[in-house]
Amino acid sequence: MQTTETKNKYTVKDYMLLEEGAPFQLINYDLIMSPSPNPYHQSISFELSTLLNNYLKATKNKGYASAAPLDIYFNDGNVLQPDLIYFSKEKKTVIVKDKIEGTPDLVIEILSPSNAYYDLRQKKDLYEKYGVREYIIIDPIQQMVEVHVLKEEIFVLDQKVKQPGVFHSTILQGFTVNLQELFEQ
Repeated sequence: MQTTETKNKYTVKDYMLLEEGAPFQLINYDLIMSPSPNPYHQSISFELSTLLNNYLKATKNKGYASAAPLDIYFNDGNVLQPDLIYFSKEKKTVIVKDKIEGTPDLVIEILSPSNAYYDLRQKKDLYEKYGVREYIIIDPIQQMVEVHVLKEEIFVLDQKVKQPGVFHSTILQGFTVNLQELFEQ
């Protein structure tokens, strides 16, 4: 990802002037540009989306899940586009027609060389600050997954799983993912 250089501080107002689908996120008042994900990243995202959707249907979970690109408005200087999100039924009220203003219960980010710094540092800090209950980081290069759980307002590493292992969500009871199936697309 690259930052733009023409202005020192950007806000949601500036962000809203961008064309729909422009490859930007607003992170700590900086417009961060990122190229579209590579096919392997998208394959993993598609598989996770399918698994999550199937889980929600099978369990009759009335929450809301979506895949990127979808803007999540945290504050005037932070509009992020996580790879996958989940909002519990109780939190779905933050979803309005044009945007989502609020904190997802679950965020999944798939690392790419261009976004790893932001996903592992700045975005992780923001997810923690705004109360994301579970943050899952997928590392396709290392074929590894980390599951971070919010405890007393701080992310704690709950699971670190390498292929061919299986990880599970702590907030979606019974949602498990086999890494061998996930990474062998």
